[in-house]
Amino acid sequence: MVASPVFGFWSNYRPRKEPLIVSIFISVAANCLYAYVHVPASHNKYYMLVARGLVGFGAGNVAVVRSYIAGATTLQERTSSMADTSACQALGFILGPANTDEVQVPQGSIDQVAVVTTNVLFFVVLFIFALFETILTPLTMDMYAWTREQAVLYDGIILAALGVEAVIIFMGVKLLSKKIGERAILLGGLVIVWAGFFILLPWGNQYPKIQWEDLHNNSIPNTTFGEIITTLWRSPRENHSEEPTGCPVGQAWCLYTPVVHLAQFLTSAVLIGIGYPSCNVMSYTIYSKILGPKPQGVYMGWLTASGSAARILGPVFISQVYTSWGPRWAFSLVCGTVVLTVTLLGVTYRRLVAFSVRHGGIQESPG
Repeated sequence: MVASPVFGFWSNYRPRKEPLIVSIFISVAANCLYAYVHVPASHNKYYMLVARGLVGFGAGNVAVVRSYIAGATTLQERTSSMADTSACQALGFILGPANTDEVQVPQGSIDQVAVVTTNVLFFVVLFIFALFETILTPLTMDMYAWTREQAVLYDGIILAALGVEAVIIFMGVKLLSKKIGERAILLGGLVIVWAGFFILLPWGNQYPKIQWEDLHNNSIPNTTFGEIITTLWRSPRENHSEEPTGCPVGQAWCLYTPVVHLAQFLTSAVLIGIGYPSCNVMSYTIYSKILGPKPQGVYMGWLTASGSAARILGPVFISQVYTSWGPRWAFSLVCGTVVLTVTLLGVTYRRLVAFSVRHGGIQESPG
């Protein structure tokens, strides 16, 4: 969030390779520190926080990349190039967890309402996916009584599958945008995301398995000396195999909230996996077209910063709401947020057009 505007401003006044090289160097150094964070004898958590902070700072170069694409492509090539870039990012997510002619356009002022609106839309899109990633593990452990190991394995497989799905979607929207336009895809993606979270709402009269062990651990034990010795004698492997599973009784909603069935969860994941990448690439493609021919480094920096803020706030929001009130409230609030976002998009729909279209240079494309 901090680095993106800085790198964007830098790229406006200096060769873009400078912030790119510096940011890559920071990322490499930060990952090296992260790899050896276990070596120091103390204060490891502080080294880890520094490493993760630097990794995030290095990731601010995405603003420079998008700014370069915006300046090096025509309007007709823009969507395809942005989608290709997003597909490469998604491919990296899976594996790790051309000459253009300039177009002369008339001078004019940037529509600041459209700029702010697109930043809000991008924030919501990143906010929603960040909270989905965050809630994945606790939701599956609570609803399906998975152990930590099972949750890490199965949720990892699900996220990898969503990464593959995203690559396919990025390729598909390149073709679809030529027929119906970017705004229509953005609107459709938001509707699909809403459907995904609506499906996640708990229904029926089947309830999750309750983890009573949480209550026992929080109460004063009435044990004999022999039981205490037996407990201390147990090996870590034995304790590990007896890991309590289910929805902790300390979360009061576990007692009255129906279970989210596995079929619901998987269907929701597929829909969110379709809607999120569609909204993601369309939002910053539209944004780059709104900005026009002027250097876009700073503006792209602010867009990336809004996405970074969403990735900070999303996990905090969903963790607090889910723990206190459960999935019914959590996903209802997400659905409400998406409805408000769709409303905002509808109100400003006609303003989210390319700079050249607004100032009379080029005819508006479909959608």
